[in-house]
Amino acid sequence: MQNYFELFDLETSFFIDDDQLKSSYRKEISRFHPDKYATKSESEKLQALQNTSLLNTAFTSLKTPLNRASYLLKMQGLDPFDERDTVMNHDFLISQIDLREELEVIEEDRDSFSLEGFLERVDLHIEENTESIYKAFELKSDLMDIKMNVRELKFYDQLYKEANKLMDELL
Repeated sequence: MQNYFELFDLETSFFIDDDQLKSSYRKEISRFHPDKYATKSESEKLQALQNTSLLNTAFTSLKTPLNRASYLLKMQGLDPFDERDTVMNHDFLISQIDLREELEVIEEDRDSFSLEGFLERVDLHIEENTESIYKAFELKSDLMDIKMNVRELKFYDQLYKEANKLMDELL
């Protein structure tokens, strides 16, 4: 597996400097800009395109805590989103159902005021879950615990995006 951290000259860690990542990405991606390859051979153009694609994939994998944590787990041979692994915390599953039902009611009622409060609560879950992942990596916790936190963060992240989309529709 390609180490995306190495592409940007970063230490393989959950704790990275976002500004350094962005700066390294811009520097690397500019090396393969199509204008620099306009007069090159087709194979050189194709290689530049492949390098650009790799850099974009690497940047996407590292730029958010959710993606970065997922990538780090995959580097350890653990896929947090393996469809065959359906084990989840019972309390979390119940809260998932409750939040989904609440969002459905808000959507049916077209209640933008309630949606604002809902978004704030989900955002708080995201912040708390991200903090748990930070602490777990910092303490070098069990990878299975980190995996559960990553899976929960993905749920909250998706729910937040859905609720934001609904907010856009209501405004």
